[in-house]
Amino acid sequence: MTQSLTIRRPDDWHLHLRDGDMLRAVLPHTARDFARAIIMPNLVPPVVTGAQAQAYRDRIMAALPEGSDFTPLMTLYLTEDTDPADMAAAHASGLITAVKLYPAGATTNSASGVANFDKVAPVLEKMAEIGLPLCTHGEVTDPSVDIFDREAVFIDRVLDPIRKSHPALRVIMEHITTGDAVDYVKSADQNLAATITTHHLVINRNHILAGGIKPHYYCLPVAKREKHRLALRAAATSGDARFFLGTDSAPHTDANKLLPCGCAGCFTAPNTMSILAEVFEQENALDHLEAFTSLNGPNYYGLPVNESTLTLTREAPDYPDHIDTPEGPVTVFDPATPLNWRVS
Repeated sequence: MTQSLTIRRPDDWHLHLRDGDMLRAVLPHTARDFARAIIMPNLVPPVVTGAQAQAYRDRIMAALPEGSDFTPLMTLYLTEDTDPADMAAAHASGLITAVKLYPAGATTNSASGVANFDKVAPVLEKMAEIGLPLCTHGEVTDPSVDIFDREAVFIDRVLDPIRKSHPALRVIMEHITTGDAVDYVKSADQNLAATITTHHLVINRNHILAGGIKPHYYCLPVAKREKHRLALRAAATSGDARFFLGTDSAPHTDANKLLPCGCAGCFTAPNTMSILAEVFEQENALDHLEAFTSLNGPNYYGLPVNESTLTLTREAPDYPDHIDTPEGPVTVFDPATPLNWRVS
């Protein structure tokens, strides 16, 4: 039985850091284990210009623990008014690594997202021309579509038409939750990949709803049926280069999670690597953990893999059930199973 596993230091290709006091409280939990992360731009107001991305990056760098070598990879929030020239300049300078598409109203702080996709066609064409990837929150917001079907409908109504209109555009389907999305990624011969979260490898919709509502398991896209969770696990642990880690770690205070209309998000930054080691061992795929966490993402984004390493040892970790922030406690995701691996 393997007692120790050393891999190249991982990256997180989908991360929420928030801002201000919350940023300073949660950032060390990612910077401890991860070398880089794609930073989500859905602040209030959102990060829509190069100048705003630079200012946000400066705040992140100022919040890093002393001696940390963590690198934030910045993104712009796509709106119907995004300036292609400003976006291209931010990319050319090395400031931004991707642009994020939120359908308007799809998730937390997404009110500024896209409602009319025809209006962003010139931006998408420019992105394809300069090789700037598009990260997508893959859900439609049509109220007539069941929440458990919104990812599959997004593929048919939005994503497939975009990819057919802009075949050179590099797309990442973020936080996929269905076998439909897995199959769609596998059907593409180029320019399509997907991130999978830690929590979607662990929970299905029963974890949220059975025996009482569990708000700390509520996220968007919402967890689906067990067959979809199993499809995600098979994809993540397969070694297929089109699938890689994006935790979508999303801190909310307990007070905001427990409201009558509570916030969506699971805070997985502190314990992701221990949970993933457990999942991959359960699937007899520890030899593919490095690909999922450390190789596939940089390869798709065209970035070098990390030279530094991270070691996991077979020992029960001791994670807190919450972290304290000046805004209130934030509950750490509970995988509801014993963990047997810790980061050394």
